[in-house]
Amino acid sequence: MKNFHTLLQESSIAHGHLCPGQVVGIRMAMLGCRLIGLTDPTRLDQIKKLLVYVEMDRCTADAVAHVTGVKLGRRSLKFMDYGIMAATFINLISRKSYRVISTEESRELVPEYAPEIQGKSNQQLTAYQRMPDSVLFRVQEVQVKLNEFDLPGPTQWKAICSRCGQVIRDGREVIRDKKIVCKPCTEQSYFSDSREITWPDMNWSPVNPGADRILKKAILK
Repeated sequence: MKNFHTLLQESSIAHGHLCPGQVVGIRMAMLGCRLIGLTDPTRLDQIKKLLVYVEMDRCTADAVAHVTGVKLGRRSLKFMDYGIMAATFINLISRKSYRVISTEESRELVPEYAPEIQGKSNQQLTAYQRMPDSVLFRVQEVQVKLNEFDLPGPTQWKAICSRCGQVIRDGREVIRDKKIVCKPCTEQSYFSDSREITWPDMNWSPVNPGADRILKKAILK
């Protein structure tokens, strides 16, 4: 694994700015990987062993993803909207799982670890780098229930919503009145009042920008 300062610089560039959450996330990921026995999680032979659950959509989550190399598209990154500064690291081979939580005490101790630094953000940036892991984090050994639909890899299962006809992948369908239904057709959806629309240049294509004109000519003929 790269050293802390290299990871922090890279992650801050990818994230868009340097902030205390980046420091916490880098250190959280480095600790999590050490606990589950991965020395270079972005390497191909190790990335396939790793699953990470993040519990917040903040700067720290981007840092954790950068260090570990996990991605939503690879299905190795899972987002749990708990609003907690924590992440769980799972070795899929050994099944060892550890949840690393950022402590509230660390925020209170910032002035003790960087008394000479002015400004809240700058003081946190420095203090979070100086604190030992035992002050910055709590660690829990946990059990995570995983099924075949949670694991990285190609789609193994598809279902069809009985209400809207949408294809549902990876076992995410629900059963209502003994029928298969997609979550948007239930009360579990994050949106409401959906309606199909058309939009300007809807026939545009990145490899054929003139597709709209071609389509119109074909219709006129």
